[in-house]
Amino acid sequence: MIVLEVKNLQYYYQDGRKKRIILDNVNAEFETGKFYAILGESGSGKTTFLSLISSLDTPQSGEILFRGKDIKDIGYERYRRNHISMVFQNYNLIQYMTAAENVLVSMGITDNRIEGNKKETAYKLLEDVGIDKETADRRVNRLSGGEQQRTAIARALSTNSEIIMADEPTGNLDHETSGEIIDLLMNLAHERDKCVIVVTHDLSIAGKSDVILQLDTKKKAFTIYN
Repeated sequence: MIVLEVKNLQYYYQDGRKKRIILDNVNAEFETGKFYAILGESGSGKTTFLSLISSLDTPQSGEILFRGKDIKDIGYERYRRNHISMVFQNYNLIQYMTAAENVLVSMGITDNRIEGNKKETAYKLLEDVGIDKETADRRVNRLSGGEQQRTAIARALSTNSEIIMADEPTGNLDHETSGEIIDLLMNLAHERDKCVIVVTHDLSIAGKSDVILQLDTKKKAFTIYN
């Protein structure tokens, strides 16, 4: 089922009289239950595209539709709060809090319904991504990079959003841990019916994806491989 659709998206920078086009007439569809990899050269516009579909920035023209409704009509803040979750390369966790507290804070932001006891749910989500209770009660600044990224994934799950977006989520991790994190994200798509969109330069991640969107630096648009 299509959950996110991009139509004729254009984004550019105005530098004096010169217009620098980053994305031009971009079209794409994203479904629940699938893992997407967005590839492209450094500076090609991958992160810009992610910023647009996560409503952290707005395009000059075109539409971004969540379940057929333009996200500007939903409200950018409401869309971010309830319909998407982000996983970052640098984790973006609150360092003085524990892993469990980070997940609980995220639950408090969304309007989505959280079933059961929130604290128990937080521990369960952390357990699901490989964080035991002892580790969950540690401040995140005492956790390894892999443990912090697992915590970030649990945080993303805690809001019950349908779309999970990740910007170079394995960029700071070793090869083995990177593989484990990507397997976790894949499982979220295939076993929890999430739409998972990952920006990466890692071809091994792309090889595991259901759909590859290759950003062409000349066309400023995607070539899509299923």
